[in-house]
Amino acid sequence: MSRRAVLAVLGTAALVAACSSADSSSPEPRSDYTQTHPSAPGASEPPSFSVVATGDILVHPELTEQASADAAAAGNGGPDEFDYSPLLEGVRPLVSDADLALCHLEVPLAEDGGTYAGYPQFIAPPELAAGLADTGYDGCSTASNHTLDHGADGVVSTLDALDGAGIEHTGSARSAEEADTPLIYDVDGVAVGHVSYTFGFNGFELPEDKPWLSNPLDADALVAEAEAAKDAGAEVVIASVHWGQEYVHEPTPDQQALAERLASEESIDLVLGHHAHVVQPIEKVGDTWVAYGLGNSVARHAEPRGVSEEGIAARFTFVREDGEWSVEQAEYVPTLVELGPPIRLVDLATAEPTERRTEALERTDEIVRSRGGADDGLTRPGN
Repeated sequence: MSRRAVLAVLGTAALVAACSSADSSSPEPRSDYTQTHPSAPGASEPPSFSVVATGDILVHPELTEQASADAAAAGNGGPDEFDYSPLLEGVRPLVSDADLALCHLEVPLAEDGGTYAGYPQFIAPPELAAGLADTGYDGCSTASNHTLDHGADGVVSTLDALDGAGIEHTGSARSAEEADTPLIYDVDGVAVGHVSYTFGFNGFELPEDKPWLSNPLDADALVAEAEAAKDAGAEVVIASVHWGQEYVHEPTPDQQALAERLASEESIDLVLGHHAHVVQPIEKVGDTWVAYGLGNSVARHAEPRGVSEEGIAARFTFVREDGEWSVEQAEYVPTLVELGPPIRLVDLATAEPTERRTEALERTDEIVRSRGGADDGLTRPGN
């Protein structure tokens, strides 16, 4: 995938967020921006673009050890050398083929040579960012219950590592100005905004002098940021929400209520959920698709549950007709973390079937479709 340029938007955003210190003025683009759209390949085909989004990336020590072994196998071994690309290779074709590919980075990233740790206060090598870029990701949501595991320093080192790899990000920030600047991608001429919020920080509190470090989940604040992105030129806005109950497939009443609220807003065009570490349903709420939980993309829990190794990549194709963008096609692609050795992420839609893969595929189908998404057109490739 060619790297997508980001439409940089400067100025103060009209955000009503607990993590923001913005005033009431609207953001202004840094440079003149004329909205353009990709040329239709045929007179009867409207412009379109695809979005692929994946689940939690939570790097436990076993994944760091695997990345170290993979670096050594490639002839790049050393006391602080890591290669995450082989771990993620199984989804590279799926991710890199998308016009916009989004990850959910739940783990903080350390400075190079730093100390790495797993549960309960995660921090992973910065080389993970390069692995994500190599896989084809354009950006990541970063607001999660682990965002503040290492305080402000952890937020800074995480975003610095992503910047170094060319990965864009939203949900945490190094300054009030960064927090107040909407993230808007230029996806082949279409301005696509992305916002990210989390239900909490595992007991850590945002510092009084740095309330903008990350976005605590508040419906009004999320909607205000989405509206600010639209005011800044976004034609489509995607909301990433860290919510729900861990290891529970059914969305909670709070998730469902918030989904109803977000789906009712004209400023929000797609809702992507994370946190449960297991797959949750996808359904259409009103006119808006909601993926309640994408499961784990990559993780290696101390006590694997089977379902905690299963995830989905959600793929949505947006089409523009009569001046408005909407989802024309909603799909999901089941994935599986195979614990090996070696540990590898597998695209179940293209991998050769095994008993374990078939079990994961069938369970994922049942869960994802359990709220009637298939009735509204939700599909899985090959099924």
